[in-house]
Amino acid sequence: MEEKKKRMTTNQGIPVSTDQASMTTQDPHLTLLSDTHLVEKLAHFDRERIPERVVHAKGAGAHGYFEVTNDLTKYTCASFLSQLGKKTDVFVRFSTVGGGRGSADSARDPRGFAVKFYTEDGNYDMVGNNTPVFFIRDAIKFPDFIHTQKKNPTSNLDDADAFWDFMSLTPESVHQATILFSDRGTPFSYRHMHGYTSHAYMWYNEKGEHYWIKLHFRTDQGVKNLTKEEATALAGTDPDHATRDLFDSIKNKDFPSWSVYVQIMKPEDAPNYKFDAFDVTKVWSQKDYPLIPVGKMVLNRNPENYFTEVEQAAFSPGNLVPGIAISPDKMLQGRVFSYPDTHRHRLGTNFDMIPINAPKAQVNTYQRDGAMHMHSYTGPNYYPNSFGGAEPDKKYATPPIDVKGMADRHEYVLSDADYVQAGDLYGRVLSDYDKTNLVGNIVTHIKNAAKRIQLRQTAIFYKAHEEYGTRVAEGLGLDINEVKRLAAMSHEERAKATAR
Repeated sequence: MEEKKKRMTTNQGIPVSTDQASMTTQDPHLTLLSDTHLVEKLAHFDRERIPERVVHAKGAGAHGYFEVTNDLTKYTCASFLSQLGKKTDVFVRFSTVGGGRGSADSARDPRGFAVKFYTEDGNYDMVGNNTPVFFIRDAIKFPDFIHTQKKNPTSNLDDADAFWDFMSLTPESVHQATILFSDRGTPFSYRHMHGYTSHAYMWYNEKGEHYWIKLHFRTDQGVKNLTKEEATALAGTDPDHATRDLFDSIKNKDFPSWSVYVQIMKPEDAPNYKFDAFDVTKVWSQKDYPLIPVGKMVLNRNPENYFTEVEQAAFSPGNLVPGIAISPDKMLQGRVFSYPDTHRHRLGTNFDMIPINAPKAQVNTYQRDGAMHMHSYTGPNYYPNSFGGAEPDKKYATPPIDVKGMADRHEYVLSDADYVQAGDLYGRVLSDYDKTNLVGNIVTHIKNAAKRIQLRQTAIFYKAHEEYGTRVAEGLGLDINEVKRLAAMSHEERAKATAR
């Protein structure tokens, strides 16, 4: 008799219908707050560590400015982009993602690239990474993904089985995994890497016309990476090397800078693009949407106190000024909830009053009290009122977008498009030297996973590019015919064939 399967439930014991898709509208995907399973997962996840950040715990930061170098007012009415030569103060925090505060700067890991613009209309946060894509495209998967990057809860050791089990059961991750295990996964320093919004955002102008955009921060120092051997050596001899490099360069007045560009997509293009334009596991082709100059970012001042500035800095992709809004990106919409929620847990209800987070624009709100409240607001604490309190202004409304279809847990359907860009990266972008390092880095890591997981993941590499999968298989001593057989299966068949 077949053993009775365990039923997934919420923390209240309520059965879960699916754990792979958030509740959204149908077209475009707008996440619904009524999805209690998603909210529970994210809210619980945000509170799993105290007081350290759950992710991006190890970081470095600096102050500087952003200067406009190109007139883009036809696309956005954002005030800080309103005229050539206009400068806006910024604070930037770079970080590794998975490790704790004591981990090495040279770890193989994506790097956080978060920029806080102190604009006259409030704070605008660009909360991105040094990679243009991400591992997953639905926020409901994020707690599970991060759990696989942390220590095994029983042994408190790194767990290659968990890492590659999740990756191989989530094939959308293959593009980001290819970037991570190339030498791009171990940048030489924070100064020598690009930054990206990764997500699409909306820009809109004074006429209410809107566009979909992605920002690129391209390092003026040139991209420089570490090999696996160099990264390992630095972890043992100078685990804070990237933090030191950023601090010393600014101290010595060798101010790092980035040229900022934007890709712009017309709204009518999105429904007909070659894949979901709001899928963060994929990039927009620069042939289709070329890079347009926006401005220059320069970092020229070190923090005076690491804790009060770098450690207490709190960013949120939902901090958007007039002229910028979020897109129908399911992963982004989950982050918009999760980031300020975790800041309230980690730093307190009034985290936005801490000087590094406080806007330089005037604040008029009806929020009052709470731990560490530092404003001496006067007047009523409710709205509407008849005592001359602050009033909302409809001119700041974002352009409406059409929503249609059924509210449901709309799952992405895996297709060949999920493998194409990883294959193009391997076959068309990486040099022979880069390919060799990529395969070697993967083999070194995945060799510690169970053979059935090695086969499943290698089949995904093979689907992305035959040479890619073949070389990984050879490095692991796997039967290439078995890899090919698994690659020819559907995702569901492959998962079943390699289950324990």
